[in-house]
Amino acid sequence: MLLETERLIITEFKPDMARVVHENSLDEDNRRFVPDEVFETEEDAAETIEFLMGQYGGTDGPFVYPVIAKEGNTNLGYVQMAPLDDGTWEIGYHIAKKYTGNGYATEAVKAFLPFMTERIGISEVYGICLSENIASVHVLKKCGFVVLFEGTGDYQGEKREIFKSVWREG
Repeated sequence: MLLETERLIITEFKPDMARVVHENSLDEDNRRFVPDEVFETEEDAAETIEFLMGQYGGTDGPFVYPVIAKEGNTNLGYVQMAPLDDGTWEIGYHIAKKYTGNGYATEAVKAFLPFMTERIGISEVYGICLSENIASVHVLKKCGFVVLFEGTGDYQGEKREIFKSVWREG
């Protein structure tokens, strides 16, 4: 897979990306908002990359792709489409803290949504994040997600204040 935007390349993982994936996962925002996506060691990142690479040819997902800045060929983070238990799909993304505030997440999600919904054969995608994750809430809204629910809900097995939204094709 290869998508290009004005400033970004969204591509497939390669084994040699383990170090930067590990480093990008360690920032305080990732620990706070998506602790299950923190890789404490480069070996943990390498194992996950190997699993994710094996998903590319299938239909089940998750489908996770690194986001690379064209300028400097820098791995900024990732964008993903993950299946939910009820058969629907959720968007996910993380841009490492040192690269946030530049619109990279919004640019990546806007390019990724139509490509992946066509690939998977779906017309709607959910966006779910913690309500306190203001940056993610803004990204979802800028990308055309419509608010479905704000309040206490299940988030990674815990009752937390969440923001749930949906994007529909067209």
